[in-house]
Parts: sequence; C-alpha cells; structure tokens
Amino acid sequence: MSEKKVIAVIVEGASDEAALGSILKEYFSSAEIQFVVVHGDITTKDYTSIDNILSKINNLIESVKQKYGYKREDFLKIIHIVDMDGAFCNDAIVEKNIEGVRYYLDRIETKYPDYLIRKHTQKAEILSKLYSSGKINGVSYRIYFNSCNLEHVLFNELKDFTDDEKADMADDFAEKYEGKVENFIEFISQDDLIAPGTFKQTWQFIEKEKHSLERFTNMHLIFK
Repeated sequence: MSEKKVIAVIVEGASDEAALGSILKEYFSSAEIQFVVVHGDITTKDYTSIDNILSKINNLIESVKQKYGYKREDFLKIIHIVDMDGAFCNDAIVEKNIEGVRYYLDRIETKYPDYLIRKHTQKAEILSKLYSSGKINGVSYRIYFNSCNLEHVLFNELKDFTDDEKADMADDFAEKYEGKVENFIEFISQDDLIAPGTFKQTWQFIEKEKHSLERFTNMHLIFK
C-alpha cells in the first residue's frame, strides 16, 4: 500500500517525461507521480481500436500496479498527454514525394496520404472516446493535448526533431523551470496558447478547422 496517493502520467516519449516530470512532481508534491512512457502514439498503433482503447489504457496502469505493488484504490487519477499531429486535418493532407511526414500550420505533406488518412481517422475516433470517458477501471482519467506536438507548444518550433534533439530540448526546458512551477503555469496559460473553454470545449475546439495543426494546448487544465 502506497503512503501517498498515486498519479499515473501517460506520455508518448521519454522527452515528454524529461520536460514535464519535475514540474508535475513539484505541483503534485503530496502525491506520488509514476510516468508511463508508451514509446509512440497509442492511439495509432495497429493493435489499438475504438473498441479496445480503454482496456489498452488500463493495461498500462496494470503494469504500474504490478511493478510497484499498488492497488486500484492507491490511484488518485490518470493524466494522459498526447500530441495532436493534425489528427482532425485530413483535408489538409497533401501528397509529396518525401520521406516521412512534414507538418505545417496549414498542411501536412506525405508520400502516402491514404495511409495517413486512415491513421488520422483511427486517432480521431479514439481521442473522441477517450476525452469523453472520465474514468478508466474506476480511476479518474483525463487526456490533454499539445498541437501539433509537445515541441511545438513548448518551443514554438514545428519541425521533425531527432530523438537526441528532443532530449536536449527537454532537459533544457526542465532546467529552466526547475523549482518554478508557477512560472510554467503562467507560460502554459497564455491566451494565445490555450484552447478556450472547459475541458470538453477545448476538445471540441481542437477538432475544428486546422486547430490540431496550429499551436494550442489544454495542459493548463491539469493545474486547475
């Protein structure tokens, strides 16, 4: 049995944990923070569907329970942070003879548009289910977004960074806000950065137009 209540934080990569870990641990100092790094986007995995996504999320939490000997009642809540990657912008996908996928504020370029449209459709459906869920196996659950991705929100740079570049940027960011969680909350709550409205309204906003490509986040709601 944990002496502190546990907050599980699900993120896509190690750089997400590096950038946000110390901030969340400082803010939620009365709880025990356990990060779950997916190493990718769980919403677009081949094994993930709208029918099994809740069980897949629950499996991630089960792995934390087994690793540390927690019980379900030890968990205070689950925070899930995802990149939008233009998920609601299928009409902005442009076919280009390039490697990988390139994101811009008004378009997405890829060599395989049909594949990307299929993945976007899967992701959009799953995200809509997740933000409407509220709980995973009885534990409070909220999913928060960064658009187009974490680096775009934190550094105002929309490009394909290498893993090493992401790691260096994340370390610098964490160092900048070490012991200054109030400054981070002020940064992440800027009017031109936040998706407006309540939790549900922020998701309704990001689903519209090209907002899932543009620079928006609702992470400020983590600290409400």
